[in-house]
Amino acid sequence: MLQSKLLIALGIIVLLLAVLYFLGRKSVHHEILIDASPEKVWTVLLDTDSYDDWNPVMKLLEGDVKEGNRVKYRFTQEAGNSSEIPSTVKKIIPHQLLNQGGGMPGVVTFDHKYILESADQGTKLTIHEDYAGIYVNFWNPTPVGEAYGRLCEAIKARVEAL
Repeated sequence: MLQSKLLIALGIIVLLLAVLYFLGRKSVHHEILIDASPEKVWTVLLDTDSYDDWNPVMKLLEGDVKEGNRVKYRFTQEAGNSSEIPSTVKKIIPHQLLNQGGGMPGVVTFDHKYILESADQGTKLTIHEDYAGIYVNFWNPTPVGEAYGRLCEAIKARVEAL
């Protein structure tokens, strides 16, 4: 009798975790129009050595931004709140896409994209990040989205100043 109750309890826990996993989906999204070509925006985006000069959100700590490489960033959401984020460079399409991802599968993962598109007045830059996993149900990504908004503005200011 005790074994069957334990099995039922275990089954309920597994079912609850599965539901939380499949419901755990959120994203952040920011777009900005930059008065410059995609090539110029791309050059600034990939010049990680100059991030200290203009980038208030991301700093590359380890690795080279090349497809397949592992990299680590210091990500600053707001003053005094930063963390180190390891990721893998998943895909690069020069002047169009930089896609990175990481996290702990099942718990929380992220799929981060910088998307550059030609527009009438320059380049539309989109920063989009999708999150998945159980933890996402209990997490508010708003501060991350706000940081990406600041990053869009910083990229625009840097590109247009050059």
